[in-house]
Amino acid sequence: MSIRIIAEAGVNHNGSVALAKQMVDQARAAGADYIKFQTFDPKALVSRYAEKAEYQKETTGSGESQLEMLEKLALTQDEFLELKNYCEQQKIGFLSTPFDLESIDFLETLQMDFWKIPSGEITNLPYLVRIARTGREIVMSTGMCSIADIEAAIAVLRENGAGEITLLHCNTQYPTPMEDVNLRVMDTFREHFGVPVGYSDHTVGIEVPIAAAALGACVIEKHFTLDHAMEGPDHRASLEPDELRAMVAAIRHIEVALGDSTKVVTASESGNRAVARKSIVARCAIRKGEPFSEDNLTVKRPGNGISPMRWYEILGKVADRDYAEDELIEDAALG
Repeated sequence: MSIRIIAEAGVNHNGSVALAKQMVDQARAAGADYIKFQTFDPKALVSRYAEKAEYQKETTGSGESQLEMLEKLALTQDEFLELKNYCEQQKIGFLSTPFDLESIDFLETLQMDFWKIPSGEITNLPYLVRIARTGREIVMSTGMCSIADIEAAIAVLRENGAGEITLLHCNTQYPTPMEDVNLRVMDTFREHFGVPVGYSDHTVGIEVPIAAAALGACVIEKHFTLDHAMEGPDHRASLEPDELRAMVAAIRHIEVALGDSTKVVTASESGNRAVARKSIVARCAIRKGEPFSEDNLTVKRPGNGISPMRWYEILGKVADRDYAEDELIEDAALG
């Protein structure tokens, strides 16, 4: 199964369905499998007293509450239905992460391929139960979580009928410092939980998700934007369209390069064996009837004669014809 690449639009449409459609176009052009949005009722998501995260204050200022910020970024259910239909027309998978129970119920009517649970909801019991009871596949981010948090969430999901669960290693800092990425956690997840594992990236640039693909991630998620300079909380930590295209292309190359673990001589390299390998040749002129020895034999390219792996088999044999210097020794000429 190929790596599923999710282009995370999030709220980088800034509350505009027209910009969201432009993002659909760019995600499809980049070769992503899915574009993902965020569905929420601001008043059901945060209280009026909730402050912004520090990175949100840095990108949008501290003069408004988190609620006020989110109210400017929310799309309506009708707009999400419009986006779902547009994604179908453009032949790219539609996803949206719900952030409240009503949004789960609404998105279930859109029949998405799977649920994407964000890191912040992994300790939300009513939320986990509602999603699990749909019976659909779940991809769950694990930022800010301990192993115990993840164990508890998986238990709830399984007890309530969830489909297959994939865990995404994730660090919920925007952007994530390189020293906090810790991609080897993916191995820990595989060993501890025995489930498919992927990676949701919040670093700057594209090298970390590419490395995650090389380490066997089955899902890669990455935020993108139409323009870093746009107003909004997540634009600065997101890829622009050309960067998204480069990331997708690199991941597809890595995906092919990983292969199937079977060591074979490939068709592309087989023609080079005669050029790169060596054969047993005459070190100097050898007369007919002269025994082959380390004094009159050596090993040189090309590799279309007797393999040097037969070196000790050839030593002591008698030449049944004359050899010139550098001439390949032949089986038929052995006395």
